Amino acid sequence: MPVLSEVIAALDALWPPERAEQWDAVGTVCGDPDASVTRVLFAVDPVQEVVDEAVELGADLIVAHHPLYLRGTTTVSAGTFKGRAVHTLIKNDIALHVAHTNADRADPGVSDALAGALGLRVIGPLVPDPTDPTGRRGLGRICEPVTPVTLGAFGELCAKRLPATAQGVRVAGDPGRTLRTVAVCGGSGDSLFDEVRAAGVDAYVTADLRHHPASEARLQSPLALVDAAHWATEWPWCEQAAAQLDEISDRHGWGLRTHVSRLVTDPWTAHAAAPVTEHHS
Repeated sequence: MPVLSEVIAALDALWPPERAEQWDAVGTVCGDPDASVTRVLFAVDPVQEVVDEAVELGADLIVAHHPLYLRGTTTVSAGTFKGRAVHTLIKNDIALHVAHTNADRADPGVSDALAGALGLRVIGPLVPDPTDPTGRRGLGRICEPVTPVTLGAFGELCAKRLPATAQGVRVAGDPGRTLRTVAVCGGSGDSLFDEVRAAGVDAYVTADLRHHPASEARLQSPLALVDAAHWATEWPWCEQAAAQLDEISDRHGWGLRTHVSRLVTDPWTAHAAAPVTEHHS
């Protein structure tokens, strides 16, 4: 069986930390480099519920997409919710490793996993990485449905294929419009509207769309929007990442056991729909 430093080296080869945004906090948060690793849990959020799941599983390593400490801290006191997670990890000899924007840009990356979950064929990156001579890495993906599909049907497909959340899936545009090209970006994607418009796609699937950017995007072009929960658009990466580590484990004879957390760690817990009312003239 491998030690943590060997597994981390393999993960860093998949998602090199130097490709993360400068503001990001990726890499190993805690863990003994010489400790043996037999079981790995993949999750979007390194929250206490996921840490407790790792303890129950007997996992030696959590690979999370979101950082535990994105900004600096002066304490890991167990009196804080993040500090309590660190204490639980260390007491149970569980390492934590984060792959965030470096996994977003990877080939395959977070948006490839999202496209795959939605049955879309990837054409290329939405925002190509200028350091990649193959033109495959970068943020977001430009995709095609296997066959043209209406926006209404595609919205229903997204709701069916992505993990269920309280938010569900919101759609902006004519439900009868036919989609032939779709851009996707796992996680918050309204900062990429300029690139989406430049790509000339029919629809854009992402998360965390705010009122004004979404409204302006709709007014400037006939672009249709599909807005899903942040957690739901990034969760497919966990399955993709686990499969990548499985392949590495098989190649090296490590015998690792990988698991994907299915805990819904999206912060929203309920959706109250407005009652349907009849309007009489």
